[in-house]
Amino acid sequence: MKMKIYTFNIWTAILSLVLILGSAGCQDDFLEESNPNQISTDSFWKTLNDLESGMTAVYAAFSTNNIFQIVDENHRSDIDWPGWGRPNTGNAFFLQTFTGADNMVRNKWSALYEVVFKSNQVIAAYENLSGSFTTETAEERALEIYAEAKFFRGVANFYLHNSFNEGNVIIFDYVPVTIEDFYQPIRPANEVIDFARADLVFAAENLPSTWERSVDLGRVTAGSAEAVLGKSYLYDANYDSATYYLKNVIENYNYALTPDINWNFHSTNEFNSESIFEVSFSVNYKSEVSIWDKEQTAHNYPQLFAPGGPLGGFRASYPACWLIMSYKEEKMDLNDPANYVNAYDWLGNKLQAGDGSDSTRLRIFSKRASQSIALVEERDELYYDAYPAQKAIFNNSETAYFRKFTNSDIAESERTFSADGRGGSNVRLIRLADVYLMYAESLIKGGTDDAGVEEAMLYINKVRKRSKLELLGLNGSGEFPNSSHDDIQYNASSLMDHLMYLERPLELASEGHAIRYLDLRRWGIIEKRFDELSVGLYTTAHWPFINLDGKSGTRWGGSLMRVDAVEDAHPALVNRSMPAENFNYAVHAYLPIPTDEETGNPKLYE
Repeated sequence: MKMKIYTFNIWTAILSLVLILGSAGCQDDFLEESNPNQISTDSFWKTLNDLESGMTAVYAAFSTNNIFQIVDENHRSDIDWPGWGRPNTGNAFFLQTFTGADNMVRNKWSALYEVVFKSNQVIAAYENLSGSFTTETAEERALEIYAEAKFFRGVANFYLHNSFNEGNVIIFDYVPVTIEDFYQPIRPANEVIDFARADLVFAAENLPSTWERSVDLGRVTAGSAEAVLGKSYLYDANYDSATYYLKNVIENYNYALTPDINWNFHSTNEFNSESIFEVSFSVNYKSEVSIWDKEQTAHNYPQLFAPGGPLGGFRASYPACWLIMSYKEEKMDLNDPANYVNAYDWLGNKLQAGDGSDSTRLRIFSKRASQSIALVEERDELYYDAYPAQKAIFNNSETAYFRKFTNSDIAESERTFSADGRGGSNVRLIRLADVYLMYAESLIKGGTDDAGVEEAMLYINKVRKRSKLELLGLNGSGEFPNSSHDDIQYNASSLMDHLMYLERPLELASEGHAIRYLDLRRWGIIEKRFDELSVGLYTTAHWPFINLDGKSGTRWGGSLMRVDAVEDAHPALVNRSMPAENFNYAVHAYLPIPTDEETGNPKLYE
């Protein structure tokens, strides 16, 4: 019988885990005849420490780029260009020509089911051991581990439901023992999401709100589970249930927005007050395996997002032109002193006003723009210890770079930080700003209910206030009446447009699990969006600059600008014509079931 590749990989991983964890108890009886392929919850899972070890394996299985696929999920949406030449017309996800044979499709499917299988091992072991522990404290801790395993099984199934085959995927609620046990049919999408939510509800009811021990930092909590539940109902346009869970997250936990948005992007300030669901990484990686190996504690996102040349990046994902211009055009709160900075010349010398006092000026770009992407005109936020124009190449129509996930806050370049471009910044999957914006959407019911507009704007403006942006609504209104407002009377429809086209993409670009792509699809605007962006009304201009060391230079075509007519546009910046032509909702809205699964699973379509 031909075995599909992913089944072999998952089977090997599960069997290896059992053998490694059980090795300490096999010294005297290792010659006893037994079936080496049989996975038994009786052979290893006997103590609380065994459950702890199993749960550690679940966290490790979830800490892989094969699940998040941040760069390829960017390519599928509207927020980036592919790298290695702009645009990279050979990228199947950008071009919307991917199939079930693509590595990303296979690897994502395999990685998510590995989380399911390892979670099921812990779940089965707990159910076998429950009631056998000698102390109440041990029983309570075992129940917490059980709830953690349920959480990750629920999240993995939620991601599978969002990602593949219109949500119709395989459900595993047991530990496979034989190869035949892996061959299961797909189940209807409603059964899959119900199964995922049942696990998440159990987790919300049995996980703590916070963990008391420092060694437990980064474990998922009841708030993590409620946030995923809220997101799941919002994705189904079940606004009442979404409002219930999202409001609980906001009001019944101690989450708070961080002082600066960039606390959520880099390796400093991890597990901060805004973090709700965060995956831990570290640069202290395993030298014996490749940086690409799933067993690494580090990741290679700095290489993927950083500019090329002296900074050593692959520039695999650039911000799209519309996103760059939206950041550049963000209006600041003119009444907030934080938006006024000391004026310096190119060499960093402070300028004086006529009365001898320090000269000040308005920031060039908003704090959110400056901390989210690197722009050639930027002089208020250093980038790898200098002005962006000095450090990054900004050529060949490269007019901005994502700052997120890079080591730009702690290194002179990615080359000096590590030879292989590794990074240790955690991946923040859900943070409070995301919850605020989802809650606002649920209040206006996706743009159909004007009754919730005022409260929705309160939460959107909390997010905007943190980045010192001009607030939404009439002058003098809302929670921050002294801030400058756009003086617009919003209704549910216009506020929803703002959320879809500006607030969520600018606040959350490149974050979470496919946030932007899933937003576009669930709002029903993805085809319209590709059509809108198929004609790029942009061009570039040269940008002269002076380094901090006094040397002058020019970034040729490094500054992006809008134009009014197609004939004035830069031809290389028409970046969505092929995706618009190729995208077929029935084929590309969801990832297909991997070809390996289709050819290797005889029961898949029973």
